[in-house]
Amino acid sequence: MTTDPIADIIIRIKNAHMARHEKVEVPYSKMKKAIAEILLKEGYVSGVDIKESQPFDYIVIKLKYIGKLPAVNDVKRLSKPGRRLYAPVSKLPRTLGGYGITIISTSKGIMTDKDARKANLGGELICQIW
Repeated sequence: MTTDPIADIIIRIKNAHMARHEKVEVPYSKMKKAIAEILLKEGYVSGVDIKESQPFDYIVIKLKYIGKLPAVNDVKRLSKPGRRLYAPVSKLPRTLGGYGITIISTSKGIMTDKDARKANLGGELICQIW
């Protein structure tokens, strides 16, 4: 088990896309589920389901392809366990000039940079996806 579960989910998605898999399973947590639902809402994956099993549940993420190309081109982990990155709403980064998304953990939950700007919230910069 990795010490950084957020890096684990985004790298699993990226690697599964590169290997042309249809879906990827990640161990369940509320934060991973929130990130997967943001990816679904933004159109980077085609489905998110919870698979209940013992000893713990899994999140099954159905990957999305545009033609033969994966919907996720690349990912970048911003805030790491050893170096947390925070930004006020005025300094939230735009991923590739607005082409991608930055996922942020705010006091109102996990959201994209666009939603955080609308809600006038800053927070911890989790990752960028494009």
